[in-house]
Amino acid sequence: MTIRAVPVGIGHYLPSRIVPNAEFEAMEGLETTDEWIRTRSGIERRHFAAEGETTSQMAVAAAQKALSHAGLSANDIDAVIVATSTPDLTFPSVATMVQAGLGMTSGFAFDIQAVCAGFVYALANANALIVSGQATRVLVIGAETFSRIMDWTDRTTCVLFGDGAGALILEAQEAEGTSEDRGILSTDLHSDGTFRDLLYVDGGVSSTGTTGVLRMQGREIFRHAVEKLAKTAEISLEKAGLNVADIDWVVPHQANIRIITGTVKKFGLPMEKVIVTVQDHGNTSAASIPLAMSVGVEDGRIQPGHLLITEAIGGGLAWGSVVMRW
Repeated sequence: MTIRAVPVGIGHYLPSRIVPNAEFEAMEGLETTDEWIRTRSGIERRHFAAEGETTSQMAVAAAQKALSHAGLSANDIDAVIVATSTPDLTFPSVATMVQAGLGMTSGFAFDIQAVCAGFVYALANANALIVSGQATRVLVIGAETFSRIMDWTDRTTCVLFGDGAGALILEAQEAEGTSEDRGILSTDLHSDGTFRDLLYVDGGVSSTGTTGVLRMQGREIFRHAVEKLAKTAEISLEKAGLNVADIDWVVPHQANIRIITGTVKKFGLPMEKVIVTVQDHGNTSAASIPLAMSVGVEDGRIQPGHLLITEAIGGGLAWGSVVMRW
């Protein structure tokens, strides 16, 4: 028998403030339009956290929904992993704040920082904890308040990002050890630090002592994204002993509709097999995949037994993919 990390609960949280593209049109000096934003990104609206609303608070809200969906309590969880690049504080980790916020009295918690690829990295780590026997149930969360690190004079970046959180609970279950098993079937992770300057935040504790704001070379990111995402998906499928024809749903990082369509075209899949939420959420970095996954489950598209592949690329550059049967 084989142990698999099987999804048993999912949930998401979005701040109440919805920001349509029209708000950016009205910003003096930004010189952008709804049409400009839509045609380049596919984004129509996004959510921004309220004043005083933090990454950990959103993460707790998403986690509570995932626990409810799974029919579990906080003390049924052995570990909490939060993927975020926008923590409440330099330390302690957001994950420990979530642990406290949920009322967990045992277990362990830690953060992962791989920017937009963070949730994929978190899934891979959660899978390793479960397969190795170190945890039976792991709560994996992506949560971000990217609205706090925007340069509001840069129309090429500030219109792209939003805030939110998504949470997934993985549970150790016995399986046959075949590609028909439910749960995570394969993972594939990569990074290349020589591309640091393509996407970064120009501040930090040991450099400037400031938070900084996001900087991005969009054209170069696009070029790397399509090529690297298609390749990592191919590797993950091969590791799982599957092929593109087996995929029921692609749940990609929701960065940009052009990246999503370009990557799926390389897969040779129709867009009808892709869960797309970028139009409603914008790019929520590490939160985008669990948000999209939760929406897909909530509206009934993702069903038990469906084969999902999820992939993401973010600052680092860091990228990767996960094949999972729901």
